[in-house]
Amino acid sequence: MAFLEIEGLQKKFGAADVLKGITLEIDEGGFLVLVGPSGCGKSTLLNTIAGLESVSAGEIRINGKRVNELHPSQRDIAMVFQSYALYPNMTVAQNIAFGMEIRGVPKPERDKAVAEVAEMLQIKHLLARKPSQLSGGQRQRVAMGRALVRRPQVFLFDEPLSNLDAKLRVDMRTEIKRLHQSMKRTIVYVTHDQIEAMTLASKIAVLKDGVLQQFGSPAEIYNRPANMFVADFMGSPAMNLIPAEIAREGNDTRLKVEQRSGEPLSLALGEAGAALKPGKVVFGIRPEAVTDPDGADRTSRNVVEAPCLIEVVEPAGSDTFAVTNLGGKEAVVRLRADAKVSPGQTAMLAFNLDKAVFFDPETQLRLT
Repeated sequence: MAFLEIEGLQKKFGAADVLKGITLEIDEGGFLVLVGPSGCGKSTLLNTIAGLESVSAGEIRINGKRVNELHPSQRDIAMVFQSYALYPNMTVAQNIAFGMEIRGVPKPERDKAVAEVAEMLQIKHLLARKPSQLSGGQRQRVAMGRALVRRPQVFLFDEPLSNLDAKLRVDMRTEIKRLHQSMKRTIVYVTHDQIEAMTLASKIAVLKDGVLQQFGSPAEIYNRPANMFVADFMGSPAMNLIPAEIAREGNDTRLKVEQRSGEPLSLALGEAGAALKPGKVVFGIRPEAVTDPDGADRTSRNVVEAPCLIEVVEPAGSDTFAVTNLGGKEAVVRLRADAKVSPGQTAMLAFNLDKAVFFDPETQLRLT
C-alpha cells in the first residue's frame, strides 16, 4: 500500500484552476520529486500536502489516514523552505532545537537530538554561531537539521537548493541523497531543475499548467516521455524533436529526415518502426544516442550511420557536442571528446534507433 496518496486533487484560487485533478502515490521511504516550469503548480501541490493551502477537491492520505482537514501541526510532516527561514537572533543549536522546545521536549533530549543531527550534517563546529555568520550552504544544512530533529513521517522540501551556486548545489544534492538513504524516510521535493529531479528521485511527477504530464521512475521519464513537453523538459541537453516522415519501401520501414544541406536522410527503422504507420511524425532522440561511429553502442540492435553537415562544435571536456540541422531544426549530438569533427564538415553520425521515440505532431503524444 502506498504511504502518501494524492487522489483527484484540485485547487482553485478564485476562478483560476491551479491544480487540475492530480493523482499520484509514493511508497514509504520513497523520494518523490515534483518538477516543472515556474507557475506549473508544484509548490501549490507541496503546500496542500503540508496543509498550508486547503484543497478544492480530492483527497490526501498519509499512511492511510486522510489529512485534508488536519492542521499542519497534526500531519506529522516537516518542511524545508527555499528561504531557510532561520531566526537571526538564535544560534544554530537554538534554531535546530526551537521546535522541540515549543513542544515541551526536555532539554537533555533536545541536546541529544541536536548533537545527532549536527553530526549527521557535519555542522557540529557551527552550533554556537548565528545565521549571519554562515554561508548559504551552511544555512541550508541548519534548515535541514531543524526538520530532521522532528523525525516526521514525511519531509517536504520546497526548492531548497535554488539560492546556492552551481557547485554547492551539486554538493548539497549529494548530501540530501545520502541523508535519504540513511534515514529511509518519505520525501517530497519540489524543484524546477530537471537534473536535481533525475539524480534524487525514486519517482518523478512532471507538471505543466496544473496538469500531471507524466508520473514514473527517472528512467521511464527520460527514456519513454509521455509527450513532447516531457521529452523537451527532461534532459540537458534536451531531447532532439525532429519533424520527419515514416515511409514503407518494400518490406522496410524507413525514417525520412530533411537536411538543410545535402540529400534527405533515409534511416532503416527495423523493429523500431514495426508499429508505425506511414505519415508525418516527430522523431525524438537524445543527444547521446547520436554519436561518431567509433563511439556508438555496439550492444544496440539498430545503429544506423548517415552523413550530416556539422554546423557548430562545442568541446565540453569529457564530451564534444556538435550541432547539425535535421528537419529544419537544430539537433544536438554528443560525440567522444577526441572525435575529429569541424564546423562545415560533413561527418558520419551513428543513430542508435533503439533509443528513438516517435510522437504524433498533432496531439504531441508518444506513439511508440
